[in-house]
Amino acid sequence: MGWRWPNHARPLVLVLSFVGFLAAFRAPVGLDPLLAGVLGATLTAWVTFVPCFLWIFLGAPHIERLRSNRALSGALAAITAAVVGVIANLALWFGLHVLFRTVETWRFGPLNLAAPDWGSIDLFALVLSLVAALCLFRFRLGVLATLAICGGLGLLLKVSLPLA
Repeated sequence: MGWRWPNHARPLVLVLSFVGFLAAFRAPVGLDPLLAGVLGATLTAWVTFVPCFLWIFLGAPHIERLRSNRALSGALAAITAAVVGVIANLALWFGLHVLFRTVETWRFGPLNLAAPDWGSIDLFALVLSLVAALCLFRFRLGVLATLAICGGLGLLLKVSLPLA
């Protein structure tokens, strides 16, 4: 069957390659724009993934030995917790800015707290979010089916209610 890109990596490869293509296409510096774009896309994909694969291939033989090291195991657990925190922070930020039209930032020294204006809630975004949550968690539909349902419902809402 052969090796395939993991499903979660495909959008990243496509987006990064597209950005690399556009950057080189718009500033070809003496090359044909199409050739520059293809080279830019190839180079972008290369420099994005080769370092990751090098870390994997160089570190894989040592992982089992490193797992038994208590200090390193604790450090890896802390890194994992930090990554989860960053992902949770991004999810909260995007969620607030999608669901509310107005989000203020309150500053307390080095801390920033997002404070949504509850009067600016976007009811259509809230309905679409609830539909997506039901599709994913209650009916256990896949991501593509959920995106298709929510995309169609969002289009229907925008067409039928232009103020939405």
